[in-house]
Amino acid sequence: MNAATPPGGDGLAAKIARLVEERGWNQEDFARITKLNRQTVRQILLNQGRKPHNATVQACAKALGLTVGELRTLPVDRLLPRMHGQRPAEGDETLRRLYERATHPELLAWLERNADRARQLTAPEIEELLELQENGSLPAIGVERWIELIERRRRLVEQVRAITRTEYLAFLEQVVALLYDRVQPSPPRS
Repeated sequence: MNAATPPGGDGLAAKIARLVEERGWNQEDFARITKLNRQTVRQILLNQGRKPHNATVQACAKALGLTVGELRTLPVDRLLPRMHGQRPAEGDETLRRLYERATHPELLAWLERNADRARQLTAPEIEELLELQENGSLPAIGVERWIELIERRRRLVEQVRAITRTEYLAFLEQVVALLYDRVQPSPPRS
């Protein structure tokens, strides 16, 4: 190691620390989002210790919305625009509202990594996500899991709509009635 190389090895830790700072995340936020040990995150963000392991670099890149190759090879000034990803197009006010109101670090990271999936969210789905963020429910199962549930529900509703235009409508009503009865709370016993 020459005198110009920082303690983090090849400068990768310093680069990660700068990008995390740009996101506005603290050590705890970054540890939770990357699912890395807090001590590992501390060593990276304070540029201490050894060069990060490949799995660690992969977790960091994913959280930052970058590929491992981008994170390892590109300078910070070229990574910042990539990390911020695409923003909603002009005229897409509903999606713009999500980008403007999203404050939870995990939701912000998801938006940066999943611009295409974010564009597919409907206005009610965006409102649901913002409500989950505001009432503190978002971290309970994680942003990715909430989005997956929303996407599954959307596909299911599309399938139900298709079935309602067929001769199977009566059968669908029976199945839904049976399931609905099972999920309703039992009436209180006297």
